[in-house]
Amino acid sequence: MGRHNKLSKGQQRRVRENMQKRLAKRDLRQDVEWSAEQLGQMQSALVISRFGQHADIETADGVTLRCNIRRTVGSLVTGDEVAYRPAAENEQGLQGVIEAVEERRSVLTRPDTYDGIKPVAANIDQIFVVTSPLPAFSSQIIDRYLVACEDIAIRPVIVLNKADLLDEDNRDAIESRLQVYRDIGYQVATVSAKQAQGLDQLTALMADNVSIFVGQSGVGKSSLVNAILPDAAIETGAVSSNSGLGQHTTTVAKLHRLANRAALIDSPGIREFGLWHIEPERVTWGFRDFRPFIGGCKFRDCTHKNDPGCALQAAVAAQKLDAERLENYHRIIESLQQA
Repeated sequence: MGRHNKLSKGQQRRVRENMQKRLAKRDLRQDVEWSAEQLGQMQSALVISRFGQHADIETADGVTLRCNIRRTVGSLVTGDEVAYRPAAENEQGLQGVIEAVEERRSVLTRPDTYDGIKPVAANIDQIFVVTSPLPAFSSQIIDRYLVACEDIAIRPVIVLNKADLLDEDNRDAIESRLQVYRDIGYQVATVSAKQAQGLDQLTALMADNVSIFVGQSGVGKSSLVNAILPDAAIETGAVSSNSGLGQHTTTVAKLHRLANRAALIDSPGIREFGLWHIEPERVTWGFRDFRPFIGGCKFRDCTHKNDPGCALQAAVAAQKLDAERLENYHRIIESLQQA
């Protein structure tokens, strides 16, 4: 029999351990290079982007510095608030050392082959869920994003892009679905990046907030980001070097400053954020309009389908709950069970 090129799990583990040892040695050398006399007083800053053992930070004065990251600092992502010490003099292009990370208000994660779940960005205030009439308007996809936003307690805003593609065939159906979301209490914006319609409404919503844009492929996220950040060179199609799993997206997440104390964190890896792993009870709770009825079912293990005494089905029958939202809920539960 021919030899296998594939490494066994034990070999893979040893390779990872050896790599971590080499990284630890390198970090130790980097740490030793900085003596107390070379560094100034501890100050606060914001991580603009991170790559390897270095990060670009923005100081309280709005100056961008490239810093080394202490090996004692665990996880560090774009949007993190950090404590750093500036370098007395520029050392190998580095202008300071990040010493600690502040507690996060929110964190966005994605699945990772090695780590299980990997943080991608931190301290986000709102997520713009982008949809469009074409390639296909899907309330189920919107609901998946809304559940994911509710689960991590980040405020979602629904954005219908490509509003110029609304016509007699699709306008009424799409408008009625968007009204359902407004009635539940979600903010909805209708825009067209192509025709620069409604962009003022978006930038007004972004004021005083750190935001991101997410949505399915083809809805025009990149066009929207480019319209809002005309001066920033946005990568519109960075591809993962690991068969599309998003493990090593070629573009790092970057925080962009806008007017009115707004900020936008952008990277293709973030734009494809979605519903990764979530318990069925959290999915139910993630439907905001279900909450008044949760716990009112006759049976504790109610599936909210044809079970006798189901409070959600009764609410749909009484027109207190939208029937399509309940259908979408069941599709999400089924897709998670299949996964």
